Amino acid sequence: MPKYTLIDERLTYSVIGAFFEVYNQLGYGFGESVYANGLEQELKARGHSVAREVSFQVVYKGFVIGIQRVDMIVDDRLIVENKAGPDLQKGAVRQLNSYLRASNRTIGLVLHFGPQPRFYRYLNPESTRHPRKPPERSDAASG
Repeated sequence: MPKYTLIDERLTYSVIGAFFEVYNQLGYGFGESVYANGLEQELKARGHSVAREVSFQVVYKGFVIGIQRVDMIVDDRLIVENKAGPDLQKGAVRQLNSYLRASNRTIGLVLHFGPQPRFYRYLNPESTRHPRKPPERSDAASG
């Protein structure tokens, strides 16, 4: 079975590790801002740069038609959307996808500080930062 390489694997693993560290220390029940503050401190302690509440313009045919504001960008590559509460809203995926597209970033994480900690990793296939390579053809697949 082929091994797949994840985009920004070390970065995403580090952020996910920081997420679980914060969750294990604080537990469930705080608001998003408390978890975001804890996550920022943990990421900085791990040597990452963290930008909070970063805004991006959404442009349509040369006109700015909206502004997207992301919770956090780690090492200028990974968008993090923090969520807290009992349930993760279905719109969280759509929200992260719009942030990835507006910022032309490739990878993002939704971190849910819910009753059970969960994370969701998403890729922006439209990103120009990491152009997609065509799949390699396998001799076994060619029949």
